[in-house]
Amino acid sequence: MKLEDFQLELTQLASAMPVWHGRVDARQWRTACQQVREKGGRLVALWADDNSDRGEAFSVHAALTVQSGLLVITLTLDGETFPDVSDIFPGASRMQRAAYDLFGVKAGNAADQRKWLRHSAWPANVFPLRKDFSSRQPSAVTGSGETDDYPFVRVEGEGVHEIPVGPVHAGTIEPGHFRFSIVGEGILRLEERLGYKHKGIEKLFESMTLAEGARLAGRVSGDSTVAYAWAYAMAVEGVTGVTPPPRALWLRALLLERERVGQHLWDLGFLGNDAGLAFGLAQFSRLREDWLRMSHALFGHRYLMDAVVPGGVARDVDADGMVRMRDEIHDVGKAVALLKNIYDEHAGLQDRFIACGRVKPDLADRMGLTGLAGRASAATWDLRVQFPPVPYDNLDVRMATHRNGDVAARVTVRFEEIAESLRLIGMILSTLPGGDIVEPIPDAPENAFGIGWVEGWRGEVLIALETGARNRIRRLHPHDPSWQNWPLLERAVLGNIVPDFPLINKSFNLSYSGHDL
Repeated sequence: MKLEDFQLELTQLASAMPVWHGRVDARQWRTACQQVREKGGRLVALWADDNSDRGEAFSVHAALTVQSGLLVITLTLDGETFPDVSDIFPGASRMQRAAYDLFGVKAGNAADQRKWLRHSAWPANVFPLRKDFSSRQPSAVTGSGETDDYPFVRVEGEGVHEIPVGPVHAGTIEPGHFRFSIVGEGILRLEERLGYKHKGIEKLFESMTLAEGARLAGRVSGDSTVAYAWAYAMAVEGVTGVTPPPRALWLRALLLERERVGQHLWDLGFLGNDAGLAFGLAQFSRLREDWLRMSHALFGHRYLMDAVVPGGVARDVDADGMVRMRDEIHDVGKAVALLKNIYDEHAGLQDRFIACGRVKPDLADRMGLTGLAGRASAATWDLRVQFPPVPYDNLDVRMATHRNGDVAARVTVRFEEIAESLRLIGMILSTLPGGDIVEPIPDAPENAFGIGWVEGWRGEVLIALETGARNRIRRLHPHDPSWQNWPLLERAVLGNIVPDFPLINKSFNLSYSGHDL
């Protein structure tokens, strides 16, 4: 769908990506979503806003992919209800439920109106992202005292049992509750409940300046710090009209690809381990540890935190560092290629991987599966390819896609993306321009709106930023691709056995923290 097909007044945002913003009424809200879906577009994010500090009503926003880029539509509410779009984009359901828990604005006629993030942490009539809410309120600290009786969907019949897992788990992982309905070991239904990690990040942003917000943005999800920091920087640069120096943009891409490689190394090791090949975990853990140590040596942090800042990057790399990285990518590439052959030829491993946790392409398309999991189910979408920012427009990224949509396909995508990221790092090192690495950020105008949109290792990360007075953040919404992908995990396990759940779960490796703000 082209932008001219929308009968809307659109504003092109000053952004490094093709992003347009338009205001709609209630009818146009659904019409725009329907038109985008019919033309193969997707919902990227949906979030709400309280405009009482400006003497205005609540609003909801949706970011949608169109042929020309990203279309952000804003609906100002007449009251506290907005049109449901979960029938158009199923992934919108939990986003809409979160909007009610946090703002008290409800998607009218939505099939699922259950609470999502609230649990019993605050009373039902308290909405922590409203402007009149203070984190110092007693109810925000002590909880509501209510019984947290969440209405899980029950499966009944002869021989059906329930297995509740979590939210506290045996390992040092983040909290989430998984309710399995089973017959024998076969899974009939899985229902997740997340939101136990809720940290108040979106509210915390509202107390910060644009400079202070950069550090918090890079800590929304620790395994995606570069993606979030770049998206935040992109949004700030959009509202301030700043273009980072060319060298900084190339260094950002180098950091993003380092983040991608490090995470894929980690996941491939655990996928081997979950399928009974402890050797795989040992070898990939060794490679990842060396990779993280190099990141620390060259950029000051194992996970590359605070390396990307508004206006550019905080750290440069010298000639010696570039030589070390060239040696590193050669050695890692050789080792990963050898491990790929072992994984591919290991009969026991392939028996566990193939046909396990399959998401067919039609279901992936209907439900909006994104990122590496989507590409394993034939979703040919990667921002580095469709809408490449500098320097990706000069790198000709080779997208890794497969159609089987099972654990084996998601493993293969990871292997191929490691090889591609190593190639891209090599190209960046060979082409890295000289010059400065950061451009000063001026004060931002009040009530400006900016978007950052970056392809992280897990999928596309979005930051929506609105500025307030005195260069402060009025509202910031960070969106993780896990919002779209968690519901697909519930579908991927159907027909599999309970012992395969850890393997299927790890093959997605979705974020608890990144979408639980």
